[in-house]
Amino acid sequence: MDVRGARVLVTGATGGIGRELARALAAHGCRVTVTGRRADVLKALAEQIGGTAVPADLTDRDALASLAAGAGEIDILVANAATAAFGPLQECSVAEIDRALDVNLRAPIVLGRLVGARMARRGSGHLVFVSSLWGKAATRQASLYNATKFGLRGFAQALREDLRPYGVGVSAVFPGFVRDVGLVADAEVPLPRWIGTRSAQDVARATLKAIRRDLGEVDVAPAWLRVAAAFGAALPGPAIVAQRRIAAPITAALVRHHRGPR
Repeated sequence: MDVRGARVLVTGATGGIGRELARALAAHGCRVTVTGRRADVLKALAEQIGGTAVPADLTDRDALASLAAGAGEIDILVANAATAAFGPLQECSVAEIDRALDVNLRAPIVLGRLVGARMARRGSGHLVFVSSLWGKAATRQASLYNATKFGLRGFAQALREDLRPYGVGVSAVFPGFVRDVGLVADAEVPLPRWIGTRSAQDVARATLKAIRRDLGEVDVAPAWLRVAAAFGAALPGPAIVAQRRIAAPITAALVRHHRGPR
């Protein structure tokens, strides 16, 4: 797909990765509509990239149809918005569970349906769902977050096949540890040097690559971490044992940041 002149909707644009996605798409000639909850940040970003700001709260189920309608005809949807959801499940309230499901899974599905249906009628377009390597390998104290990101991966895989006859592409992007923005950066998690990180710009480049080449899945992580995620998906039992030493301390730091000391 040639992205020049494409009409794009980016969700979660007030977050660090979302901002980089919007900037990169605008820099490549796209007409970008950005959405998020923080209207002031959103307006400033839209002015910076010459785009349009449409504030929306993705936990408001009635707002999704209005968002899709207000954005107009969309050639590319980048469903990037996500909320943190870490900690033992028994310590998560039902409201926290609902919020994670609404933002991380339900909103992308509903927007995919609303926007994807119009694309299918036109016979062109591309849907991108930003997941995570947490959507390929499970980790202790991340059951809720894992559930939403695993679900997003399955949804994207099946939707890609459903929309293929209509000329509509579907991609899922799987960032690993992003060093400058996002969950790990916000929590100031001290990562070992050997673990390997990527930048928000790397995520944006991978997203553009997925759209242009119509790739089903793109991992944004060092080679060893991509292999580890594949190992986790194929052999979850042994992978969980290995992660007790590698990933569990990182997840524990995220829990402390988002839920307080335990």
